[in-house]
Amino acid sequence: MATTTRPTPTSRRSPGVSPGVSPGAQLDPPTGPPARTGQAGRAARRQAILDLVATRSIGSQEELAGLLRERGFAVTQATVSRDIADLGLVKAPHGNHHAYVTPGALAGGVKPAGDAAPDGGRGLALAGPGEARLRRILADYPVTIARSGLTLVLVSGPGAASAIAQAIDESSLDDQVGTLAGDNTLLVLFADEPALERWRARFGAITAQAAAGIPGADLTSTYP
Repeated sequence: MATTTRPTPTSRRSPGVSPGVSPGAQLDPPTGPPARTGQAGRAARRQAILDLVATRSIGSQEELAGLLRERGFAVTQATVSRDIADLGLVKAPHGNHHAYVTPGALAGGVKPAGDAAPDGGRGLALAGPGEARLRRILADYPVTIARSGLTLVLVSGPGAASAIAQAIDESSLDDQVGTLAGDNTLLVLFADEPALERWRARFGAITAQAAAGIPGADLTSTYP
């Protein structure tokens, strides 16, 4: 006599529900580090850079990249270099080395974070007469900056380009190959990307000083 074998019934569960979990149960959301990508990640990274610069004496991009990695940001030196340029960070004298500061801190005469400077904490010394003249001109003729390849395009008021170009050439800004001035438009030419980024960061600090108000020493300087 033949024996009929019946299949063993299998349990069904709703898609996405783990075994042993009832369909109506609430699952805890996955945990882990916050997202570090996209616009939110870029904003968080740049805020971390500002926090680090404000609390530490950081003298190189490599040092800054290492501190960011300690905070959970996966960065390359190229990324850090772009952030430094976009934030307008500039190196300022601090003891026997230089450290990054923000344009606002530089304009306010705030020394880089870290140990007290040998000058007794009086802050950053004002730059020479070339920077003083450039600050004064930029206070009278603000500029907007655009970029095309390895050229920065500075646009100001009518007739101001030649004066700005001369002030740049007489300042300590020396990463540029040269300048070409028209009436209200000035082209600043560079040989490579790092030189452009360094120049833009330093020029950004000077324009921030001009926007914040001309230091008293500038008003008494003698210009050529």
